[in-house]
Amino acid sequence: MSLLPFSSLLIADVGISTGDEGKGRLIPEIIRELQQTTGRETPVGVVLKVNGGANSGHTAGGIKLNLLPAGVVDAGVGCLGIGAGVVADPRKFWWEIRPLEARGMRIFERLLIDERTLVCDLTHRLLDLAWESYRVEVLREESRGSTGRGITPAYLDEVGQFQIYYADFCASREAFARKFAQRIDRALRTIRHVCRMSEAAWHEAFEKLTVAEKRANAEAIALGVFSEDEFDFRRFRGAEPFTVDVEALTETYWQAGVALHSAIGDIRERVLRALADGSAVIGEFGQAYWLDKRHGFSPNVTASHTYTPEIFQSAGIPAQPVHTFGVAKAYDTKVGTHTFLTRMDPAHPLTALLERIEFGTSTGRQRMVGWFDAVEKGDALRYGGFEDLMINKIDALGHRGDWRGELLICDGYKDAEGRVYRHVPRNDAVRRTLRPMYSSHPGWSEDISHIRSFAELPAHARRYVAAMMRAIVECAYHGTRRPARLPNLRYIGVGPEPSQIIKDVPSTEELLTLS
Repeated sequence: MSLLPFSSLLIADVGISTGDEGKGRLIPEIIRELQQTTGRETPVGVVLKVNGGANSGHTAGGIKLNLLPAGVVDAGVGCLGIGAGVVADPRKFWWEIRPLEARGMRIFERLLIDERTLVCDLTHRLLDLAWESYRVEVLREESRGSTGRGITPAYLDEVGQFQIYYADFCASREAFARKFAQRIDRALRTIRHVCRMSEAAWHEAFEKLTVAEKRANAEAIALGVFSEDEFDFRRFRGAEPFTVDVEALTETYWQAGVALHSAIGDIRERVLRALADGSAVIGEFGQAYWLDKRHGFSPNVTASHTYTPEIFQSAGIPAQPVHTFGVAKAYDTKVGTHTFLTRMDPAHPLTALLERIEFGTSTGRQRMVGWFDAVEKGDALRYGGFEDLMINKIDALGHRGDWRGELLICDGYKDAEGRVYRHVPRNDAVRRTLRPMYSSHPGWSEDISHIRSFAELPAHARRYVAAMMRAIVECAYHGTRRPARLPNLRYIGVGPEPSQIIKDVPSTEELLTLS
């Protein structure tokens, strides 16, 4: 049995691929397990959003979230924390909070936004689109596939020391307006003179943002929580190209921010006090290891740090033991212009089946699908570390329709000279030349979505799970001695519902024997 005690009350929920692994559904499961093992009705004191912004979508309990942490689905979580490592649009908080509260959920009274959380706004979103235009129109490169949520430009303000913090909403309007006007001026000059955005593209940007947000908030509009005008960005466009209505924009953001005043505070103290009280703190990360701005491959990275160490910076607490929970899918997906070594042939019968269920939570973009890449996941283990693992969507691999073949697992790469790589080359020019090496595994025809015990899985499904774990372990520790305690497969997801999880997975040692 794999349900060993967590090694720390500080738990990191991280992705070990390129995002979209199902990290959001892990939060309620950890809470339920802690309730059972501790006997406490409310064992989790804080669920903390660690990094990113509204570009990292999660789904928990059937609720789609971008900015709020997945702890919203459990009323017993006392604090929904937003760390200092997050960039957040104050309007977006309200766009998520009010529809949820209209459904009877307690959100605002549990929200705590750190004073040092960075303010993201419309200028960042316009810059996001302008830089995409620059890549395509000026550099003649392929679009990077940005979410258009303004995340990278917001972090650039941090690096450039032009921060506007949530603490600024607790000061005077005059001070905020001065900083905000300077930000607007910098953004407009950059868009016009550096990005060289055309007038047509400038006007189109407001249309794109309006259409995107009306679509994203269609449910809130239908419920009558907001009118369509709330999401109409065209009202901020100035009379001349490359201008905006500074006063209207300033007033809108000031009002949205000061309305959050009672939720702005010191996340450091809340986290430390929760841990001292014996309550768990779960750090919910956006994106995944291979999208980390330092360890991923540009330009297909995010603008934040996406792995465990960032929890200490975002929460503002001392480094200490942390239990890292890595999340993956039983196959791989990517969006944007990634080099996707294990991408499935578009004509493969499984490709069409998987693409039907693979769309981004934040953007609705179609994800590319590929075979399980154990080399990437092995490196996430070796260099990032994780004690526990959750693998989701194994149910999606079952035979149906025209799909009757074998499943592939990538356990190495090979170059043109036949050299074998068991780790991901850090030089992207080298990585792009490689080809995947696969092991082949029989599939199964049974519907496993109703199964809740590992022993009841079809034999081929059990062996596929075992083969994934073996490949991860062998890649992670290739050329070196394995540790005495191997990472543990704690949960297997066999469907999207919270109940569709297998928890009685054998130990990794047993799985290696089975494989």
